[in-house]
Amino acid sequence: MTAKQEVRSTVNSEETARPPRLTRAQRTAILKALADPTRFELLEKIARVQCPLTCSMASESLAISAATLSHHIKELQTSGLINVRREGKFAYLTIKSGVLEALAAYLQSLGPASCPTR
Repeated sequence: MTAKQEVRSTVNSEETARPPRLTRAQRTAILKALADPTRFELLEKIARVQCPLTCSMASESLAISAATLSHHIKELQTSGLINVRREGKFAYLTIKSGVLEALAAYLQSLGPASCPTR
């Protein structure tokens, strides 16, 4: 199973009580996706609207071509960060529940542990 398939299968659960546990492959895929400034900006826009963002709204605010936007959406979706719901010719983008929280919790765990000072 490839890292992208693993991301899709494990992070596919929608609403859960606590954030999903991310595998190393999932964390790597997410961080790679967020390394691109345009994708990071797109993720911020999706998160800030507090409701599904349409592709036309995203395209207007980012000033990029439709093909480039489609590429960035696919990368965010494949990494497990967003859901894309299609209704006819329209697509609605939302943040996947719990994924950012799980990533934040993991990154927080990398911080300095409380150890006794001398």
